[in-house]
Amino acid sequence: MEKLFAGLDLGGTKASVSIGRPVEDGSVQILERRTFPTGPDALPEYVLSRCLSLVKQLAPRGVDAAGVSCGGPLDAERKHICRPPNLPLWDNVPIVSTLEATLLAPAALQNDADACALAEWRCGAGRGCKNMIFLTFGTGLGAGLILNGALYTGACGMAGEAGHIRLSADGPAGYGKFGSFEGFCSGSGLAQLGQLYAARARQRGQIPAFAQNGAASAQDIASAAVNDDETALQVYEACGEALGRGLAVLVDLLNPERIVLGSIFVRAQQFLTAGMRRTLSREALGQNLSCCEILPAQLGEMLGDTAALCVAQEAFAGK
Repeated sequence: MEKLFAGLDLGGTKASVSIGRPVEDGSVQILERRTFPTGPDALPEYVLSRCLSLVKQLAPRGVDAAGVSCGGPLDAERKHICRPPNLPLWDNVPIVSTLEATLLAPAALQNDADACALAEWRCGAGRGCKNMIFLTFGTGLGAGLILNGALYTGACGMAGEAGHIRLSADGPAGYGKFGSFEGFCSGSGLAQLGQLYAARARQRGQIPAFAQNGAASAQDIASAAVNDDETALQVYEACGEALGRGLAVLVDLLNPERIVLGSIFVRAQQFLTAGMRRTLSREALGQNLSCCEILPAQLGEMLGDTAALCVAQEAFAGK
């Protein structure tokens, strides 16, 4: 009988429940998918009840494993969700034991960066390699590490916190640290860079298109860059150069075959690549860089669902 997996992708604005199956090449195929809104006031009891109801509706004969992808912090040892910023009411939620008791199947939990690394490695831009780094590059910046053909999570499940690396003595803040990798290379970081460059432009008597109405979002800056706004392009140039500095650290430290960049890079690579490549070629060791491809994520809108199903696949393999 065909194996079925359930995937739960839990976010601050929506939850997605997917049913999928393993494919012979090691990937997973999504068969069914449903979503519903969450939000910061979402009670874990309600969300889990809704998710389990959908799993039973979509797979009435049951599933062989379940996987959860969720933003951290997580307790890797106890397999609890521990108050992620976007789900503040989820305080020490024992989600794995709850799923296993209800579905009578093995379950696993991974933070979204690690889960997405599994997905891009098995099903997307990382297929066929043994050493890969996935960078979320979205609202924040986190890394998932595939080393020697397996997900690497470290001694206490916290490996891959690349956003905490300091790239400069000052600069935009991420992780509460000025000049950090996340400070430069994230949605919030782009917004901070936009404010800085807009202030400089105003001193020259210019008002950038993205700053006409005060504070600008990363989306405002992206829209202005598409229309060749000079200041918006400068923001992306600075972000791309910082991206190159951060990637150089990872390239020389871990010597991966591929680095896969998600979210913002996928949408704005035409503005980021030149600065990134220029800085990478200056900062990274040539031999390490020559064997490393830098690629955009391939799975698009299906990344979160595929990620959760790949976590289920790991749970099934380790049962």
